[in-house]
Amino acid sequence: MSTESIDPRYANYKRPSALQQRLDGMATVEGNAAGSELSGVKIAIIVGRWHSYIVDRLLQGALDTANNSGIADANIDVIQAPGAYEMPLVARALAKRNTYGALVTLGVIIKGDTPHFDFVAGECARGLSDVSRGFDLPIGFGVLTVNNVEQAMARAADGEANKGREAMLAALEVASLLKTFD
Repeated sequence: MSTESIDPRYANYKRPSALQQRLDGMATVEGNAAGSELSGVKIAIIVGRWHSYIVDRLLQGALDTANNSGIADANIDVIQAPGAYEMPLVARALAKRNTYGALVTLGVIIKGDTPHFDFVAGECARGLSDVSRGFDLPIGFGVLTVNNVEQAMARAADGEANKGREAMLAALEVASLLKTFD
């Protein structure tokens, strides 16, 4: 499964043959979001309560993707956080438990008329990045930072462009990739 939705402008993109030839002569390592090595991996999905009518659509995309990648519901824990600002602390507490092979964060931050958006979005992203690097733990970032509800709904729509799906795929692919370094 691809970890990116296809931009229709580049649907027919093909890597230049000269670049492909160079790459063919090199060792390349990549993860596989649907690899059999992930079948027993435990995943935690941290979801924010704000804008639950959008977050639930992201959650559905993430859960379906995990199942399609061979992760059973029994290996998925869904953790409720008040909002995006609180997610890094929750992620850190989960990372310290050393129970999960990956985390996925799902939430929505909608820009308003004050700088509140900038503080919440920035601290959420920075905090999750710190946890990921500090614990060598893949964290799929599915926290939408948008200007309005319409943009959020578009990113939570069913299908390949669902950002919950993409966050889960990214987390699983990195988890698989990190296993190759063991």
